[in-house]
This record gives sequence, structure tokens and C-alpha cells, in this order.
Amino acid sequence: MTVHFIGAGPGAADLITLRGRDLIARSKVCLYAGSLVPPALLAYCPQGARILDTAPMSLDEIGEQFLRAHREGEDVARLHSGDLSIWSTLGEQIRLLEGLSIPYTVTPGVPAFAAAAAALRAELTLPEVAQSLVLTRTQGRASAMPEEETLARFAATRATLAIHLSIHAIERVANELIPHYGGDCPVAVVFRASWPDQIIVRGMLNSIAEQLKDTPLERSAMILVGRVLDPGDFRKSALYDADYQRRFRERS
Repeated sequence: MTVHFIGAGPGAADLITLRGRDLIARSKVCLYAGSLVPPALLAYCPQGARILDTAPMSLDEIGEQFLRAHREGEDVARLHSGDLSIWSTLGEQIRLLEGLSIPYTVTPGVPAFAAAAAALRAELTLPEVAQSLVLTRTQGRASAMPEEETLARFAATRATLAIHLSIHAIERVANELIPHYGGDCPVAVVFRASWPDQIIVRGMLNSIAEQLKDTPLERSAMILVGRVLDPGDFRKSALYDADYQRRFRERS
């Protein structure tokens, strides 16, 4: 048997890779994070599959389910929202499986920041505006932030920021960023990107906290900050310039 870690995407049931969908369809056990993974994805499970919501489980209890499936020779589809490479607890589950000598695979998914950018119809990197994207968060109860990883340090680069799990601290976030980006810097908050009840709130750093006072949002809301959200005029990329010579363009 094998445990298949699958990035279940940001919410919409069709924003999952074909590989992920097919692994779900042939796994007799499905463990999913019920607080974030849409129930519609469970329709891909085979008939008679054992489906368990891991939201109320501890890591040890999840490990017990891995062991049970291992003893019974049943593949497991382990679904996590978004992509597995960030804030997914993938690392600790892999450590557990390797300690038990249980094989596993990892299938990436559509990350939440990409779904949020798509909802905004925005490119998060633009020529001479921003060429870097920082994925970060503020400190929470579940995990502390390393001392070196502060919003102020990231903001000093003026890169585009995708701030996760921090909507509860939006006023503090804005105040920390204003000295670096300016109060008029565009900001967008996207809640439940790609879900039917998706919410988008646009504003500026000096006004976004006030705008959100009457729009209560949960921790999974994404905060995007940067001039790329409202760039005005910007220089075109040289990539498609008629005079730009590159490897795959044969021009005299």
C-alpha cells in the first residue's frame, strides 16, 4: 500500500490535477482536512471507500489510520487544501511514515495564492514593478515565526506579498507595511478563492482594516499587497518584443 499526499487545490472541485483525481479514485481510504477541503472532491472516491475527516484528529490518531491501512493493504488518499509545499503539516507526516517504513507519494496542487491572483485577474510580477513574490504569514498559536522572518524585513524589498493566515491581524499587518509601501499601496483580500461564496475586498493599506470591519472573514483569507495590484502603465516585457532575440525565436 501507499499513502498518497495530494494537494486538493484552493476550493473548486475541478481545480485539482488529473493525477490527484485519479489517485483519489483508486484509494480505498481517504483522509481529508474537512475544515478546508471541499466535500465535492470526495465524489472522486471509489464506492465503499472509508472516508475520514482529520480536522478533529491529532497527528497520532492520523498515524493510527495510516497503520490500519498499511495492515489491511489499502492505499490512502491524504488530501490537504491548496498545495502541500506550504503550511500543510506534510513534513511531520512524512517523518512519521518514514519512521514506520510506510511508502508514500506527493502530488502537488493549485496553491491558494494562485487562485487568489486568478480571482483578481492579476499577474503578481510585472516588469520594473515587482519581480519577486513572498509567501509569508504572521505568528499564530500553532507555530511561531523565526526571529528573522518579519513582515518589515520582507516589506523592505517592496516585493509582492501574499500573506496567509493573518486576516485577524489586518490592522497590525497594514501598520507594519505602510512605512515601506506607503499608505496608498494597493491591497486585496480574497476569502475562499474559487469557492462559490468567494469574497474579494480591494483597498489601500491605509484603509483596508476599516473596510473589513463590517466584513468578518475567517483565517483562511489571503492578503495580497503590492503595486502590481494596480500598476497603471508599466513597461512591456522584452520576452515578446519584436527585436528581442531568444533561443526559440528565429529572426534575422
